[in-house]
Amino acid sequence: CLNIGVDPPDVMKTNPCARNECWIDPLSRSPQKAMEQIGNNLQKQYERWQPRARYKQLLDPTTDEVRKLCLALRKNAKNERVLFHYNGHGVPKPTTNGEIWVFNKSYTQYIPLSIYDLQVWMGKPSVYVFDCSQAGQIVDSFKLFARERESEFFLESSTNVSNSQMNCFGLLEGSILLAACGSKELLPMNPKLPADLFTACLTTPVKTALLWFCLQRVSKLVKGVTIDMIDQIPGKLND
Repeated sequence: CLNIGVDPPDVMKTNPCARNECWIDPLSRSPQKAMEQIGNNLQKQYERWQPRARYKQLLDPTTDEVRKLCLALRKNAKNERVLFHYNGHGVPKPTTNGEIWVFNKSYTQYIPLSIYDLQVWMGKPSVYVFDCSQAGQIVDSFKLFARERESEFFLESSTNVSNSQMNCFGLLEGSILLAACGSKELLPMNPKLPADLFTACLTTPVKTALLWFCLQRVSKLVKGVTIDMIDQIPGKLND
């Protein structure tokens, strides 16, 4: 959920500010082309770690698109783990009511998407990556909703338990949640670092580490190595 060219209303960004998403400057090309390239790069970054997995991209999606894709992925994955990666750099921060944000079909409104509903669509086992400001709020809401579901499960008679309730039982044990920052924190805005620094650390750790060391005034890895050289390193990281 990048909504390239439109900043979310509740975040005051520094000027200059971190811009690169998946190592691409989104303002270096048209918004549509930039969005597609960023999505493709993110997929390639994950494919380095798990090339056999099936990946599906949702670029600036609606709630219904998220629902349909999550249900389809869970159905196909059966008892395997499903990954849900959320980039919320172009939408408002998560709410204290346990909602993240997507769009309406015409991209004129931000639409809330409940983590409570997302739990049902994703089922378990799952792994979530939340790259957005106040991402810890999503983790807090997820745990709260999961515990509420378990309490409801034990209160229900075994004859009244639905399939969706069964699929949501044990969500905490069957879910891995990775959040970019705490519930009161904003994402780093240093213009010399990627805007999706958390994703960069997870999916391209070598390149991110090299960039970090090049930016340090002391403890450089090798004297004379510059940031421009990082992009010129030959070969592939998984060779």
